[in-house]
Amino acid sequence: MSFSSLATPSARTPHLRRADGSASFSEAAAWRDVGAGWQRIFGSFRGVGYSFEWHDFVAKREFDWAPSFHPDCVELCLNLDGTGFVESNGSRAEFAPNTAGFYYRQKAPLSAKRAAGERHQFLTVEFSCPFLARHLTETKAMLHPVVRAAVEGGPSEAATGRTVRLTAQQLQTIATLRQPPVYAAAQPVWYQCKAVELAVTFLVKPEEEFFCTRQQRLAQERVEQVIFLLRQNLAEPPTLEELGRKIGCSHFYLSRIFSAQTGQTITQYLRQLRLERAAELLKSREFNVTEVALEVGYSSLSHFSAAFQEAFGCCPGLYPLATTTQKSLPGKLRSQGRS
Repeated sequence: MSFSSLATPSARTPHLRRADGSASFSEAAAWRDVGAGWQRIFGSFRGVGYSFEWHDFVAKREFDWAPSFHPDCVELCLNLDGTGFVESNGSRAEFAPNTAGFYYRQKAPLSAKRAAGERHQFLTVEFSCPFLARHLTETKAMLHPVVRAAVEGGPSEAATGRTVRLTAQQLQTIATLRQPPVYAAAQPVWYQCKAVELAVTFLVKPEEEFFCTRQQRLAQERVEQVIFLLRQNLAEPPTLEELGRKIGCSHFYLSRIFSAQTGQTITQYLRQLRLERAAELLKSREFNVTEVALEVGYSSLSHFSAAFQEAFGCCPGLYPLATTTQKSLPGKLRSQGRS
């Protein structure tokens, strides 16, 4: 996905004029300086009541993204990279990498900024109040108070919900939203189902859970996020410090809970993920040994061959020929690495 450097934010108004002269909101002007860094994926806020949009840009200066918020709209932000905030009337949602949160713009504009000097990658889902009312009425008692006000068409003193960490499964969902696994004819139904699913996931107020249970769940989710991020780039994986920043905890704590959950260090787990991927590529017979080694992050062919021999009992040039010494990866990887 291409992205562009962001110039000084434009002062253009994000409104057009209808034929009858009345004002009609348009967010296109708000993203004009971003260029191809803003793309509508699917849907129409005024048409079907929801819209999926992808954002990928570098902000040279602090960027005001509040003019892109539709009036009478609850917007969900799935934030992959970059930092920012949305606030109004004392309520504030802070977005860090790999977090999600929502905000409700009523008639009055909100305040929202994206930090300068950062690459920003995030997906937004805009929900019209009538769309939420149609699909969430039966769960009204469980809705977050801000969302309940939107569904009922009433005022809300607060404008934001709290942000939460994205799980590995939710990160994968974001990837599928950008590249839907269905034919074009089925996409309207598929995207509507995803819109409702995300609304239920993030806009319904979660039940209270015990502190110890929450800590265990968060630890497991962070481990799953580490595995997901490692798999995304085996050749040049993020450093431990970068993993901690993206996941939202110190890298010392992250190392400790990862070892406790998997029985391996992050480095050991990465090595096994690389070898597992190498075995898959060799089985395909589409790549030679050198190409496979480079693909999974080994710059030294001798180091790759030695590691592969230790893991599988044969050199990579013979894999996957059946031999008496050939073996597969430990069961621990197969059970945990495919979470």
